[in-house]
Amino acid sequence: MNHLLITGGVGFIGANFARYVYESHPKVQIVVLDKLTYAGNRANLTDILGGRVKLVVGDICDAPLVDRLVSKADAIVHFAAESHNDKALVNPWPFIQTNIVGTYTLIQAATKQHKRFHHVSTDEVYGDLPLSEYGSGDEGKFTPTSPYQPSSPYSASKASSDMLVRAWTRSFGLQATISNCSNNYGPYQHIEKFIPRQITNILSGRRPKLYGSGNNVRDWIHTNDHSAAIWDILTKGRIVETYLIGANGEMSNKAVLEMILQLMGQPQDAYDVVRDRPGHDLRYAIDASKLRTELGWRPQYTNFEAGLQDTIEWYTSHRSWWETSKAQVEQTYARHNQ
Repeated sequence: MNHLLITGGVGFIGANFARYVYESHPKVQIVVLDKLTYAGNRANLTDILGGRVKLVVGDICDAPLVDRLVSKADAIVHFAAESHNDKALVNPWPFIQTNIVGTYTLIQAATKQHKRFHHVSTDEVYGDLPLSEYGSGDEGKFTPTSPYQPSSPYSASKASSDMLVRAWTRSFGLQATISNCSNNYGPYQHIEKFIPRQITNILSGRRPKLYGSGNNVRDWIHTNDHSAAIWDILTKGRIVETYLIGANGEMSNKAVLEMILQLMGQPQDAYDVVRDRPGHDLRYAIDASKLRTELGWRPQYTNFEAGLQDTIEWYTSHRSWWETSKAQVEQTYARHNQ
């Protein structure tokens, strides 16, 4: 893996993966392909650009550009996606275009040029789990054989892209793996997302917001653990296989928000309850035993509270990274009473 093409490598998870490879594998040359939409921030990679890391601004739906970049790569790691559920409910079209057509464009190029391809997906393709099984052990978690039951335009578009990759491995010999990961947190995450939104609300003197009862459960993983897992899958995973990535970090949204408030010296009830998101999934939980058993991966961030404290400190010390976009993000939410 001397030459790596990373799509969506200026976004939150992609940028952290690019930084992980840059720091952990000094012989790897990295090309990042990113459209630089609102969710992509060049500042996520500024300090490592040049030398071994090159940024190409472009669209994964641009077949001639994709063909040219794929021809120079040993492997492609595909992060590029529209990913914000709230935006998908307002306008699904960009999700269809990027997540489905863009993935098709990439796998066509990778198949034609016989290149290794890893597709980064989400646990949301499996729908949700009943809250009654929360805390019941591995029996109540998603596995690689769980049926697909997407419940939002975003998760449906990601499920579609997963199926395209699987079909191309069988029909055309694409050398691909897929990973479905639980909710990420950590540095460089766009402030429209749940954890950084609450942190930056408090830092900017706004009251945090909680959808509905807040009992919805998410399975949290630090983005650095996600990056290490993807590298293991890329270099050691079995072709055509799907690996689920999770760190046993289940916690309700309400509990996460109250922990943020506590860590930031605020009363635990200092938040507003807003109208719940339509079709809001109840619970996600990942069984990552296949990844652990086959590839020997283990999460390093096993203390969620410590990881959350690190994340709070990052946003506190990087105010210039998020302050200019904060007002616009909150105005968008306010229009939808969120």
